[in-house]
Amino acid sequence: MVSGSVSYKLARRFRLAALAATCPLLFFFTALPGDDDTIATTPPETFTVEGADTCLGCHNDVDMLVIFRTPHGQQADPESPMAQLQCENCHGPGGEHAKRGGIGGGRAPMIAFGTESATPVTDQNAVCTACHANDVTLAWHGSVHERNDIGCANCHSVHAATDAVVLHSAQAEVCLDCHRRVRADIMKPFAHPVRSDRAVRMTAMVCTDCHSPHASVSTGQLTRNTLNELCLSCHTEFRGPVLFDHAPVSEDCSLCHQPHGSIHPAMLTRRTPLLCQSCHSQRGHPSRSFTDDSLPDNNPSALALERSCLNCHTQVHGSNHPSGFNLMR
Repeated sequence: MVSGSVSYKLARRFRLAALAATCPLLFFFTALPGDDDTIATTPPETFTVEGADTCLGCHNDVDMLVIFRTPHGQQADPESPMAQLQCENCHGPGGEHAKRGGIGGGRAPMIAFGTESATPVTDQNAVCTACHANDVTLAWHGSVHERNDIGCANCHSVHAATDAVVLHSAQAEVCLDCHRRVRADIMKPFAHPVRSDRAVRMTAMVCTDCHSPHASVSTGQLTRNTLNELCLSCHTEFRGPVLFDHAPVSEDCSLCHQPHGSIHPAMLTRRTPLLCQSCHSQRGHPSRSFTDDSLPDNNPSALALERSCLNCHTQVHGSNHPSGFNLMR
């Protein structure tokens, strides 16, 4: 257990000074006069005098004390909650909560965080965004996660020594806990390297390489304006411009590729030639499967005998060759 007499003496002085300056605003709320010119007041919410020392009298388990190893528990940082009102900076005034109740009586509720908390998600997030306004709330309001009542504590672990979301080896597990369909996709044979390598405890990619969880102006909360712009930021060899382009390539990469994972090579949505034939008609072109008997002189061709269109049309992403109209060169 952390010793309050040593660890919090200096912090308590700053705390009492802050309370003295903010008491008129924090302890009392005066309503506007009504038709009867009466003024209503709410009961004052009191803070504890000893701050974190009071909280640690009960909440002194290992999981709780880890907060002193996090940015939120640093007294030397003036922007840290622990250097201000300590625990009550986030959890609200604890004076009533700290009072001992009678037999069978409970304690006054405080702001709690997480999926099992009775505190409304909007109130939970308001505490976080009060400090993280510049780096989070710029576009958070109205985002997909905000509209679905996702709390900050649903993804972030404030009391953990290291927040799992910022770890390459653990971030995907946090995201995939909700995005179950994506979890199934990345387990397929052909997928982006998001699955963690247990041998080295790291991944080559994380979810935030492509997605912005707090907000984005693009569909799917992408880090770029469009899907193609995002894909080509890594796959630069397909960026172009090219002399002869392939319409699906310039329109949307996901028309042919499944970005999270696929059972087909190159993360294709379907195997070739089925994928090609979903757009290109078989009429007038040997794009269907052949047998020995259906070929001239019963001479099977390795290029046409149940093989892929890619045997001839190799430059499906575009060609700069003067004779590359058919994307064969």
